[in-house]
Amino acid sequence: MIDRHGRKVTYLRLSVTELCNLRCRYCMPEDGIDKKHHDEMLTEDEMIRAVEVAASLGVNKLRITGGEPLLKKNILSICRRAAAVPGIREVCMTTNGMRLPELAKPLREAGVRRLNLSIDTLDEKKFAHITRVGKLSDFMDGLHAALDAGFDKIKLNAVLIGGFNDDEIVPLAELTRKYPVDMRFIELMPMTGNPEFGEQAYVPCSAVLEALPEAAPVDHDGGVATLYRLPGAQGNIGLIRPLSAHFCAECNRMRLTADGKLKPCLHSADEYPIKGLDFDGMKAVFEQAILGKPERHGELDATHMSEAGRSMNRIGG
Repeated sequence: MIDRHGRKVTYLRLSVTELCNLRCRYCMPEDGIDKKHHDEMLTEDEMIRAVEVAASLGVNKLRITGGEPLLKKNILSICRRAAAVPGIREVCMTTNGMRLPELAKPLREAGVRRLNLSIDTLDEKKFAHITRVGKLSDFMDGLHAALDAGFDKIKLNAVLIGGFNDDEIVPLAELTRKYPVDMRFIELMPMTGNPEFGEQAYVPCSAVLEALPEAAPVDHDGGVATLYRLPGAQGNIGLIRPLSAHFCAECNRMRLTADGKLKPCLHSADEYPIKGLDFDGMKAVFEQAILGKPERHGELDATHMSEAGRSMNRIGG
């Protein structure tokens, strides 16, 4: 389906839970979130119905997110059923990797083809600081389990934060030489209003190219990242720039929250509820949401907060 601005919507990001086993400072409060009642959240059948509706409108790529999706007890069933929906060509997942040692191989068998893993630092103390409760060794165990499971593609995501990890651009990029992975640097988005992240925290992705002068441009792969590669690397360096160079004109995605709200734009407060609807009812709301997709989001920088109305864990990272 094509929106009012000529963009063909082919990508759905489905959040299956708001809960997470980490407490990353740019994403969640230290004490976590208030758990919603079970009846407020989408059921597995409703999630699959939404995927079927999206596929009927031209969506062919599904990304499963959270919170942390691997906390969902029925995650393998959700993945297996979603991968079997006619029209869905690719099921991907974004995860913090903590549960991959036991779940990487079952996820691959359930039809998940690609993984995005979140890793903001390679320093054990800094990893514990930014996640509040995580261990870098647990992430590395998850990465190796993912590599062993044989996914089609593994991408590593680092949120670029001035004064925290902008001095680690080179070692993070070196992971593309050590492993067959892409390393993507994402500009910090002003989502939470956390005073811990002042103006100095918002570092443009141009800093990555300054730190990696040997990185050469490579062909675009259809995603939102601008791609480069280091000499001798096995994977690409990706730059995702929602602040310094927004990609609204090419945005082809919709987001569905775990409590059943369609968000046509991450940084808009507009939401379209679908929980409790049958196929035809959901389809009508999807069509309305796609046609309501804004041309672009508002200003985003250290002084202009996102208008999303939710934290990332409640939207789907």
